[in-house]
This record gives sequence, C-alpha cells and structure tokens, in this order.
Amino acid sequence: MKTMTRKTMLYQTGVEYGDYTMNHVQGCAHGCQYPCYAFLMKKRFGQTKDYETWLEPVLVSNTLELLDKEIPKLKGKIKSVHLCFTTDPFMNGYPEVVAMSIASIRKLNEAGIKCTTLTKGLLPLELAELSKENEYGITLITLDEIYRKQIEPGAVSCIERLSALRALHDAGCKTWVSIEPYPTPNMIEQDLHKILEAVSFVDRIIFGRTNYSKIANSYEGHRYFYNECAAEVIAFCQKNGIAYHIKDKTITEE
Repeated sequence: MKTMTRKTMLYQTGVEYGDYTMNHVQGCAHGCQYPCYAFLMKKRFGQTKDYETWLEPVLVSNTLELLDKEIPKLKGKIKSVHLCFTTDPFMNGYPEVVAMSIASIRKLNEAGIKCTTLTKGLLPLELAELSKENEYGITLITLDEIYRKQIEPGAVSCIERLSALRALHDAGCKTWVSIEPYPTPNMIEQDLHKILEAVSFVDRIIFGRTNYSKIANSYEGHRYFYNECAAEVIAFCQKNGIAYHIKDKTITEE
C-alpha cells in the first residue's frame, strides 16, 4: 500500500454532529457511485487528481507520531475524535488501514479521549476490548445486495456490516447507523421500515438525503419524500427509545 506523511492529524470539524476528527488515509477504495462529498472537496482543493486516483488509498505512515505530538496539546479541548469524515477507517481489503485505525483509537483512549467511527467495511470485534465510551457505526442505505453492489461496489455486503455491528453491540459496545445518502424511489424502490427494523438494536440513527445528485433531484416530489422518510425515522426512534439526528436540509418546506 502506498504511504505518505503529513504535518498534522487532528482537527476540529465543521460537521454538525462532530467534534474533532482525523483522516489518516487519503482516498477510499469502496468506489461509491453516489456523489462523494469527500472526493469532491479533495478534488476541488487539488489534493486528488481524479476518481481513479481516489480509488487507490494512501496511508499516512506517521499517524501515530502525529497523535503523540498533538494529543497532549489538544486533549483538554477534545470531547471526541471521529474516524473518519473523508475516508474509511476499516476499508475493505486494506488491513494496514484497519491496523492503523485500531492503534489510533487505542492511543486516543489511553489519553481519555472517546472515539466514534463510521464504516462501509467490517468493524473488527477487537474494538470491544477498547473503551466502552467509544461509538461504532456503519453506513447502511439499503438491504438490497444488487443495489449495494451497484452503488458501493468495493464495500462490504450489507449483511456482513450488520453482523459485525451486532457483534459489537452484543459485546456491550455503543453502536449507531448512518442511513445516508438515502436514495429516492427512482434509484431503488425499497421499504425504509425494513432497514429501521434491521438496525433497531443500535443506540443512535442518523438519517440524511442524497445530495449533489441530479437523479435524486429529478424525482418528482423528492422534498415530500424526504420529509416523509425523516418523519418515519423520528417516529420509529421515539417509539423504540433510540437517539436520532436528521441531517441538515433533509427536511424542507414544500
């Protein structure tokens, strides 16, 4: 796997539900076919050439050294560190990335810092040995494997993701799911309730629309559709005692 070095690692995120974050890999091999905000931003600022380059991830080899320098300076300000907003910490097919992610979480936990993670890969059961304050999440926008292979070709299957998440839940870990970017019916006809039932064991659900997509925006009544979906998520979570967050601009006025 290709490597690179950086001068900094931890930074404060502007994401509405985040605090600090770290992105110890540039690029992602999952090859998602919906508009990827991370890729769009990296390309805009000249940090990646094109999507083909983006699909060849590069590991930041001095990640742990940077954490050793930055944690003492920032730990008084940090509430939590998220892995990751512009890459995947448990990238399918890249054990080097997984190993670095676990080592980073362990180092942060040893300093008393909670971590949150989000992946389309497999969450290792080894995470259950780390701080019980950590929160482990998966992205799950469908249960249909045919659609998943089309839209997330390099990622782990839906059932494998769910199984790994459930294993951590059963081991006493805090778990969550991101149902974003949720597709409109002209992308796939599916039952949101079935997805909600499949993840009903988690502690938190985040729901968001598909952004930057001509296909989603071309669906007649897409605003109404997302308003209805958001209402269903809220009602489901309230009924089942699950924390929830609806992403900004998912609910709109007609």
